[in-house]
Amino acid sequence: MRSPGLAASAAAVLALEGAGLFILALIELFGLGSGDAASLPTAIALIVLTLIGAAALFAFAAGTRRGHTWARSGGVVLQVLAVALALTSLTVQPVVWPFVLGVGLPGLVGFILLIASSRRESIENAPNAADEPS
Repeated sequence: MRSPGLAASAAAVLALEGAGLFILALIELFGLGSGDAASLPTAIALIVLTLIGAAALFAFAAGTRRGHTWARSGGVVLQVLAVALALTSLTVQPVVWPFVLGVGLPGLVGFILLIASSRRESIENAPNAADEPS
């Protein structure tokens, strides 16, 4: 079953976030190769966790595109975490605005698209009150 346009847009945001995390993991991997890591086990664990997050975002994007509710639920959780991370980073001085906007805005847009997609799909799939016998 194909999902509506809102779900496709939400899936695109999730996929772009997954690509961003994957690129971040590659940057960290190259940094590890150049000897920038203070602790090798911690750096490797961070890279692995970042790749797991990217894989989860790609899986949620594919599931959202297909209209699966589990994917929208997972996507909503990750979007809330992204917005919370962006808001928390406002307490760091000096404020790193590219990070705040780069994490917070896609998280907010993804959250809005996922909720709107879920609402539209529930309305379209709801049984019509006129079709039910009295």
